[in-house]
Amino acid sequence: MFISCAGTRLRHGNLHTVFARLLRRAGLAARTRPPQPRLGDLRHSFAVQTLLDWYLAEGEVGPRLPALSTYLGHASPLSTYWYLSASPPLLAAAASRLAHDRQARP
Repeated sequence: MFISCAGTRLRHGNLHTVFARLLRRAGLAARTRPPQPRLGDLRHSFAVQTLLDWYLAEGEVGPRLPALSTYLGHASPLSTYWYLSASPPLLAAAASRLAHDRQARP
């Protein structure tokens, strides 16, 4: 997801340094206690929002999970499920889809 100007993978330490600098510029100075913004939060938000968008677009979600895994750099959707924790909008969209599918069946 993050690459250097040379197109190479960023080093872990450099990424955190840049992220801390961006937080300060945005006025979100690092806190001494949680909750504080973390890089993992961006991955989680991206994964959940992408899945929610797919549900709301009323397309097939299951077949698209390998693409989401690829975006996140995971080998398979099994690794991606960790990022798809229950968020109220995502749960509502999934429940709505399930209810609609059940009503459509005879």
